[in-house]
Amino acid sequence: MSHEGKPYRFDPGALCLELLTTGGPGAFARWEVLHEPADLAAWAGRSRLPDGLELALDRTDVARARALRDALFLLAADRAHGRPLHPGHLDAVNAAAAEAPLVTRLEPDGTRGWAPGPATGAGLLSTVARDAIELFTGPYADRVRECGAHNCYLLFVDTSRPGRRRWCAMEHCGNREKVRAHRARQAPEKR
Repeated sequence: MSHEGKPYRFDPGALCLELLTTGGPGAFARWEVLHEPADLAAWAGRSRLPDGLELALDRTDVARARALRDALFLLAADRAHGRPLHPGHLDAVNAAAAEAPLVTRLEPDGTRGWAPGPATGAGLLSTVARDAIELFTGPYADRVRECGAHNCYLLFVDTSRPGRRRWCAMEHCGNREKVRAHRARQAPEKR
């Protein structure tokens, strides 16, 4: 939802960056939505993970998800702004990635499914952390961006062909910033 309450689509371009929309460290904690195991399961259901994932989660998994999310948030922001990556944040991602990831399987109809039985929170977080490692070391590592709007801090991977995406979503921040720039150009000059 936008600040005005209008829905818009935001695709950050990577599973690990999808987790960042659930809250964050410091001032971003005011947007926290991961309070209960059901909240983490709901996030997984809305994520780009294939449908049908059955999770067995507890409060410890929620705390671990929030810690991983906060480390990823700070790593992605550092990456977006060309700053050195903080060793403590790297340690958090690497520790989560060291756990066994979610187990997928090929279904008879040729689609991807999940291994039978409930998956663990550690497996979910390992999958997210491994996605972050792929992002931060892959071909789009230098295309992690922060929205260019003056009051939006959403992080995304710029997968556009020219690599010049500036906004979290054109229909939200891009449009607002273009209207703001237009009004500034149209305003009478003060003398």
